[in-house]
Parts: sequence; C-alpha cells; structure tokens
Amino acid sequence: MQSHDKHASAVQATARTGGVAAALAQHEASATSADAKAELLFNMERGELLRLNKRYADSTEAFLLADQKVQQWEETAKTNPSKLLGMAGAALISERLKVYEGQDYEKVWLTTRLALNRLSEGDLEKARVDVKRTHEREAVIAELRAKDTAAAEEEAKSKGVDAKGKELNGYPVETLNDPEVLQLKNGYQNALSHYLAGFIYEVTNEPGLAAPGYRKAIELRPETPLLEEGLRGLDDRTSFTHKRRQQMTDVLFVVEAGNAPARKPKGFTIPVPVGGSLRTVSISYPVIDPSKDAMLSNLQAGGRDFKLERVVDVNVMARRALKDEMPGMVLRGVTRAVAKAVVQNELEKRAGMFGALVGIAASAVTEQADDRIWRMLPGRVYLARGYLPPGEHQVSINGRALDAPVKVAGQYAVVPLRVYEEQFLVGDVSQFGRLMAAAPPAAAPAATAAVVSEPVKPAAKPAAKPVAKPAAAKPAAAATATPTKN
Repeated sequence: MQSHDKHASAVQATARTGGVAAALAQHEASATSADAKAELLFNMERGELLRLNKRYADSTEAFLLADQKVQQWEETAKTNPSKLLGMAGAALISERLKVYEGQDYEKVWLTTRLALNRLSEGDLEKARVDVKRTHEREAVIAELRAKDTAAAEEEAKSKGVDAKGKELNGYPVETLNDPEVLQLKNGYQNALSHYLAGFIYEVTNEPGLAAPGYRKAIELRPETPLLEEGLRGLDDRTSFTHKRRQQMTDVLFVVEAGNAPARKPKGFTIPVPVGGSLRTVSISYPVIDPSKDAMLSNLQAGGRDFKLERVVDVNVMARRALKDEMPGMVLRGVTRAVAKAVVQNELEKRAGMFGALVGIAASAVTEQADDRIWRMLPGRVYLARGYLPPGEHQVSINGRALDAPVKVAGQYAVVPLRVYEEQFLVGDVSQFGRLMAAAPPAAAPAATAAVVSEPVKPAAKPAAKPVAKPAAAKPAAAATATPTKN
C-alpha cells in the first residue's frame, strides 16, 4: 500500500541536489529484503539510474532481472491467460494490492533499454536479439489486451454490478481525450523501438529486416521526415557503392529529455444502493497531468544543423495506456464500491453508527489508486541523424553547448544524450564498421571470383626508339579507421 509516487519524487529531488549517484543510493536503500530487490519496478528504476550513471553492465544486469519478471508474465499470457485476467479479483480491496506487472509500454521499453545498453557496450549481436524480442513482446501484449476489458466485465457481472452509464464526476477526462493521446495507435508501441530496430538491422547489413522496422516507425509516428528518410534512403545507404565511397560517419543522435509522468491518485465518493438505502463509498482513480516541459527543436554538431524530431512522448503514451485501462479500472472500482457498501451496511446492523463510521473509514483508507509507474524513464525522446567527419565535434542542443566534445568514428555511430535535471549527460558513444581513407582508384575496379579473364599480352616495344621501363607504381594502401569506443 506504499506510494511509489512519493518514493520516486524523493529520489528525483535527491538527483537535483546531490546527483545521480546519491539518487541511486537512496533508491537502493529502499529495498530492505531479497523479495523487494527482485521486484520488477525496483529493478526498472534502478537500471535506469545506473544507465544515467554510465554503469552499463550493472544497468543491464538490473534490467535483465526485471526482464525475467516480464518473461514470466509473457509465458503466463501465452499458456494461461485466464490467470492474468483473473487479477481483477485481487483488486476488490485496492488496486495497489495487485502484483505489479508493469505498464504495457514499460515492457516494450525494457527490451529497447537493453538494446541501447548493448550498443553503448559495443555488443551489436545482443542488441539485435533485444530488438527482435521487442516485436515478439508486442504481439503477446496485443493478444492479451484484447481480452482484458471482457474479463473485467465478466467479473463485474458476477458481482451483480452494471457500470454502464457511470460517470466520474470531477475526473479530468480531457487529459485522456486530447488529440495527441487519441492519435496514438495504442498505449504500448513506440516509434523509437522500431526505428532503432531498423537502424540495428541496417548496421548488421540486413536491409530486408531493417525496412519493416523503419516502416513501422513511420506508421506509429506519421509525417516525421527523419523516419521517412530512414526507409527512403535505406537501399542507397546499404549499397556496396555507397559503402566503398562513404567518407563520413553516419551518426544517430538519441536525445532524451525530462522525466516520465507521475500517476496521482484522485478520490471520489459515489452513492451505492444497498438494502433499500444509499451508502456513500470512497473510490479512487489515477490521473496523469500533461507535460509542461519545453520542447527541444535543434541540435548543432561539427558546424552542421540537425533538426530534432520528437519520436516518443512518454507522457502521452502513459495517458493513452491509462485511457485503455480505464474501462476495466472503472468496472473494478464500482465492483469494490458495491462490496464495501455491503460491508458498511452489515457493520451498521451489528454496531450501529460506530460500525458504519468504521466501515466508511476503512473504505477510504484502502481505496487508493495504483500510482506505480516507471518514473525514471525520460519524458520525451528525440532523434537526429546525419553525416559527420570522424573526430571530435562540439555539440549543442537548442543553443546550449555540451561541456565536452563528442567523438565519432567508423561507418555508423550512436550518440546517447540525456537532458536530466538541468544537466547534459553524455553516454558512451557506440561505433560500428570502418571507413575507407580514400576512394578506390577508378582504374582499378575490384575483381570478382565469378569472372575469370584471359591474360592480356603486353604490347611490343617500338624497334626504332625503345623507351625505359617505367618504375612500378606503389599500390595505394587502403587505410581504415579502427572502430573505437568512447
């Protein structure tokens, strides 16, 4: 029954005043048992704080502990979905008593976070595995959620509850029905995960797999030029000719800003008819306020301007997830209200007014909306992509320069940046592939194993005026830049 909102807010306040390391220590101290240290939400929050502290191996370990919980959830969803849908019954006292399974978009974010960690560690193969699991996880979520509201309706009917036409007087429904929320296809898929999948498949030279990733990103975030160019320019970027002639690094900037939103409980009282009279029962639902953070728009690097494209807004995703969850949540809430009204009625019969007051107080204490949510995630994610010469470059965002230059090299590079509590945090730059130092001479095309030419006989020397034999030209060395990791 503890409030995760209060804990997360305290940790973020510590980060503002004492830095990420102090915030991490405070969060770790909150888990005082082995069970607490194994919980999904604890490890998601811990993994994110470790990532901010550039402790990628420890962050990956925490995320993998969280991922074990999600994999158990996935296995149950595939083999025994009724067990998960039956969790509605566990909410007859309070939503907070349910086992926290994670928001659906958090489950998807988890594999995306793992992939970004792997890139920072230079492990391209494991990053490829993580993005593949993202697609599989989304399919499991889609199938289960199709059954979720139906299960809540059945639960309500079994208790004799009809929630049709119930209105939440005072609930800020505009936060769930604004255009940005309604524009999202669902509450769990995001364009970053799919664009990153396309990018990783492109780096591993699998354009046939990269194209669906870029295409899905466009579907989730239409009319975004950077996403459209990812698909449109794929064939050219992966061509042999392009790679032979490429002299600059293809750089993907992943810029994260702000923090994920909080779920704030909001209380209501509703009248419930019981035994010929009306009982006033407390009921509580979470509210997510829209973000007021200023938008980022541009990035400068190496004297070049890049437009920052907002590809994910976690605040909007969280509100869409809440909107999708609300029908089942309302049904469970009304079901609880009826059950608690019956208890109040019985207590009044047995103990008079004192019993009724006890019932009202118990109802108010236990009726607390579930405020658990992954709070250390960024609020928004922006992407920028373009070519830069290998080497160090001064980077600035919205006119504000980073403290130190960023070094890129290789054929591809990923630069993770986070605007966190008024600070610029630069993650480890990942670099893949090699660049040719100079274009191959036009007169010396590469031979192929498939074609065997007859040797050409040299021309005879003129008899009248022999010429000196020319000195043998030294072959041009194909210098390469060995990928490094900053």
